[in-house]
Amino acid sequence: MAHTVRPRKRSHPNNQDDTPDAKRRWMTPIPVSSPAVMWIDGNDAENPPRPPRRETRLTLEEAANVQPGERPVRVYSDGIYDLFHQGHARALMQAKAAFPNVYLLVGICSDELTHKLKGRTVMTAAQRYDAVSHCRYVDEIVPNAPWVLDDEFLDKHRIDFVAHDALPYASPGVEDGYKSIKDAGMFLATQRTQGISTSDLICQIVRDYDDYVRRNLARGYTRQELNVGFMKEKEIKMKDRLGKLKKKITEMPAKAQEKWTKFEDKSYEMLDKWENKSRDFIHGFLRMFSRDGAISGILKSGKEFVRDAFDAIKSPEREEEEDNVPEDETNSSTPSPSTSYSD
Repeated sequence: MAHTVRPRKRSHPNNQDDTPDAKRRWMTPIPVSSPAVMWIDGNDAENPPRPPRRETRLTLEEAANVQPGERPVRVYSDGIYDLFHQGHARALMQAKAAFPNVYLLVGICSDELTHKLKGRTVMTAAQRYDAVSHCRYVDEIVPNAPWVLDDEFLDKHRIDFVAHDALPYASPGVEDGYKSIKDAGMFLATQRTQGISTSDLICQIVRDYDDYVRRNLARGYTRQELNVGFMKEKEIKMKDRLGKLKKKITEMPAKAQEKWTKFEDKSYEMLDKWENKSRDFIHGFLRMFSRDGAISGILKSGKEFVRDAFDAIKSPEREEEEDNVPEDETNSSTPSPSTSYSD
């Protein structure tokens, strides 16, 4: 059930009208809705009810004339929705506003299917379901959505139209996963928001990697939680201290700043040497365990030593046999069993 929260003041566009009527207009309560319902397979008792099947497929003209209070047009939009952002929200807004009366279902693919066909996600499936469910345009979440829609899925959820951007999306075995939907006249094209995507957000994080590591280390996260090596942690912390010190130095006289510049250059030179030494140490450590490395040589020598030790030990039976061998056979060129090993 919808409810309201405490009024939040909104700034007037020209900051001039301070009359009581104007204040009432700009301090209106903001409505808050409950999260979208979640469809769960096999849980028919609690799932949102499905309307009866339509006798004929709804056309675009008919859908445009469906008014509030009548049976809504069921529009379906699907995606991954990783790091849910304004581009996703605007696409769902377009789907919701496609007709006067729309019930918007949003299908979200599982981790297993997404990682297999597209790649790793930042958020888990449960996190993505929950994030999209709080978008005000969404009426229902359909988890574990299929990669390609078929007639059975469309009929099960009583879908009238499918909303997505018009670009062809290649899927296993097909050039465009939405081709059958387009051919059936059920496709609603939405516009992508330029300048924002999940890939763009990830690029921003990767680009400013050190800054975010420094930020989270300062907030109490450990290097293990951030998957940062020991040397990298020390390097980032030292750069952070140098940055703070540099900020203080800029407020000092020119002579002090000159000394600081020399110190800073030496500090970064030391960091570079430190990083190079650590890299050399790691490579040297790995080379020790290579096929021709020192560890392999030690293991090989150890095996030969053990083998020779066993060769040198003669069992009582073998010694007795050798004592009973005639002298002419002993002087023959045929080697005895105890000396049959060769390197």
